[in-house]
Amino acid sequence: MVLELNKKTYFLITGASRGIGRTMAIEIAKKLDAGSVVVLLARNEHDLNVTKKSIEDSVKADILVQTYAIDLSKATCEDFKELLNDSIRKANATITNFERAFIVHNAGTVGDVSKRAREVGDTIAWTDYYHTNIFSAIALNVEFFKMFSKTSKLVVNLSSKCGVEPFKSMSFYCSGKAAREMYFKVLAMEELNDTLVLNYAPGAIDTAMTVQVQNETMNDELRDAFAKQRADQTMLTTDQTVAKFLQILQTQNFKSGDHVDYWD
Repeated sequence: MVLELNKKTYFLITGASRGIGRTMAIEIAKKLDAGSVVVLLARNEHDLNVTKKSIEDSVKADILVQTYAIDLSKATCEDFKELLNDSIRKANATITNFERAFIVHNAGTVGDVSKRAREVGDTIAWTDYYHTNIFSAIALNVEFFKMFSKTSKLVVNLSSKCGVEPFKSMSFYCSGKAAREMYFKVLAMEELNDTLVLNYAPGAIDTAMTVQVQNETMNDELRDAFAKQRADQTMLTTDQTVAKFLQILQTQNFKSGDHVDYWD
């Protein structure tokens, strides 16, 4: 089956201000039909506007791009409901205007990678991490489904090999990715009629996040592996992983809810 992306789409992506989120936003926007709305979420308003301009400069179709600077460590269902309603109002559109609603849950943080699992007992730190990386994604997804209850939906969760395999020093990131992926697997099982869900693991990418892990991890093996990939220039670029992601999505050789890795 081939999944056609060139539809009139309401497209929302979190973490769109840099890295894979920025590249994904630009490349997906290029494939959407005229009349589509692209909604970009992240914390940094300036960087969001850089992404917005890149989309507007590269897209030929008549597409409206909107940006919302939001702190996911504090965001609630009410915040997301207001944001979604505001984006529709600014587009001067109604829900029925769109052939598809497409959401990419990309935003995420790596957490404290300087400690072993036995050393991370601060429940406030855990709560903050889970709110940013899991609770906010779930809350946004719930409001997204309420708004587009009668629209065909495409849901992508940016997962990781860390969500299915443990890595030393990565107790925050591994457990967060595992929890988030399982939520979307359950969603896929429940929403069989009008929803396609993909958990995409993009591989190790040359971004600020992998730099942080390389600099701060207590895991010598991981630090050395990232350093070698950078030195050998074998670490993936955002362009490479987004191209593979679009290929996976469009060929749709997966079941809703599946975990698909760049290297599969």
